[in-house]
Amino acid sequence: MSELDLRRASSLGEALTILRDEARTPVAGATDLYVAAQFGTLVPRKLLDIWNVKELRHIGMAADGQTLVIGALATYTDVMYSAFVHDRLPMLVTAARLVGGVQIQNRGTIGGNIANGSPAGDSLPVFAAADAVVVVRSLRGERRIPFNKFYAGYRKTVMEPDELLVAVETPDIDGAQGFRKVGTRAAQAISKIAMAAIRGPKSPRIAFGSLAATVIRVPKTEAALASGKGIDEAARVLAAEINPIDDVRSTAEYRKRVAVNLLRWFWEETTPA
Repeated sequence: MSELDLRRASSLGEALTILRDEARTPVAGATDLYVAAQFGTLVPRKLLDIWNVKELRHIGMAADGQTLVIGALATYTDVMYSAFVHDRLPMLVTAARLVGGVQIQNRGTIGGNIANGSPAGDSLPVFAAADAVVVVRSLRGERRIPFNKFYAGYRKTVMEPDELLVAVETPDIDGAQGFRKVGTRAAQAISKIAMAAIRGPKSPRIAFGSLAATVIRVPKTEAALASGKGIDEAARVLAAEINPIDDVRSTAEYRKRVAVNLLRWFWEETTPA
């Protein structure tokens, strides 16, 4: 740790200036950084601490009154206590409650989870299913990137080195929402697989984490359900559509079986009595 070169920013303008002038990796809650440092896998050595950039902690509604805006430095605890998130994106509240323990929930940030890009990130399937937009900013201006186009590969995003993730926005959602995470235990565990889904009057939206190098949507399965096919047929489509990864946390065969079970669970839970 003594080899790390750390600078701190106290405002968004200062942070963007430092990113323009120096090649630094932004950090906030540092929950992933400490794990990587402990295991000797931390690659960046020049860091920019943005924890005190208060402008990025806001959670609220955009001027249109329909779009939920979550600042990049909003913590999981902030999410759990936000009336806006409870009302507009309850599946994110469910996901936040399953992230680590209280200490991680108090320090871990939504922006950090997104920017870190781990396919096992608990918030990622939620934002993928919600058709969220990631807002990034630099001194050159602001870009709004559809969440489902934000990742270029495993832990790789389309952000430029001088850009900072400042917020994530989700449009108004009409329909039932659900989130399930499967791990070695109910909490404080990295997911073997996670699913977020929306069922409303339009096409269902279904996203999985820990199935591939990035969080994924399953458009063929969504289309099957939208066309009126039954859950048995949709389950067959899903099993053929996905090609899960095989790693130390779980096997591809297990992940495929559980993905189908999660789809069945959500569809049964949201089918009118």
